[in-house]
Amino acid sequence: MKINIHYIIIIAFVAVLTSCKKDNYDAPSSLLNGKIVYKGEAIQLEYNQVPFEVYQPGFGKVGPIGSGNNQASTFFAPEGTYSLLLFDGDYKIVVRPGQGPFIWKQTGGKADTVLVSLRGNQTLDLEVTPYYMVRTPAMAVSGRVVTGTFKLEKIVTDVNAKDVERVSLYTNKTMFVSKADNNAVIDMAGSAITDMNNIKLSVTVPAIVPAQNYVYARIGVKVAGVEDMIFSPVTKVTF
Repeated sequence: MKINIHYIIIIAFVAVLTSCKKDNYDAPSSLLNGKIVYKGEAIQLEYNQVPFEVYQPGFGKVGPIGSGNNQASTFFAPEGTYSLLLFDGDYKIVVRPGQGPFIWKQTGGKADTVLVSLRGNQTLDLEVTPYYMVRTPAMAVSGRVVTGTFKLEKIVTDVNAKDVERVSLYTNKTMFVSKADNNAVIDMAGSAITDMNNIKLSVTVPAIVPAQNYVYARIGVKVAGVEDMIFSPVTKVTF
C-alpha cells in the first residue's frame, strides 16, 4: 500500500510588520501544487532533504520566499509533491544544482527557472531527469524478515551518467522511512549488483516497543557523487 503524505507549506509575504494593530492584510489564498516528476511519474525522495526556491520578482526581496529566520522552508515531500499557499502574482521556481537525485534543466550551465503566472489555484508538475529509477518494487515478509525485490533503470546514460554507490532496504515503525529514519537497514554495494533487473535485499526487523504487527518499508538508491537518494514508494508490510 502506497502511503501518500501531503505537506502544505504556507508562504506569506512579510511586507511590513509594525505594532499598528489596525492594519490588516489579506491572507494568501491561491494554492500552487504539483509533483516533481519524470515523464509524469513522481520522484520519490527523503523527507525534508530536497529543497526548491520560489521567487516573486519586483517586491524588493532578493532571496527566495521562505528564506531567512523564522520563515517557512520549501522542500519536496517524500512522495515528490509540493504545495504552496500564495498571493496571486508572477513567480519563478528553481532547483539549484547539486540538490536532488536528478538533473534539473540548465541553460549555459545555470539552472533554468520555471515561470508561473498564478491567478487562483493551479497545479504544476516539474519535470526532471533522474539518474536512476526504481522499477517494480515488491515487498514480502516471512516472520520478521522483510524482503524487497526490484529493478533499476539507468536513465542518464550520456556524459553525465553516474554509477550506483549502493542500494538499501529500510524499514521503520512509521511512514517516514529513509537513511535518517529507520529501525532496520541492509545495504548492498553497487559493485555487488550482478543484474540490474533482479535485485533482492532482506532485513530482519527488531522488536518494536510498544509492539505493532507491521512496519513500513522502502528501497533507496545512492548514486555516486550525489548526496540525495532516490526511493521507491513507501509500502506497509504486516507480520
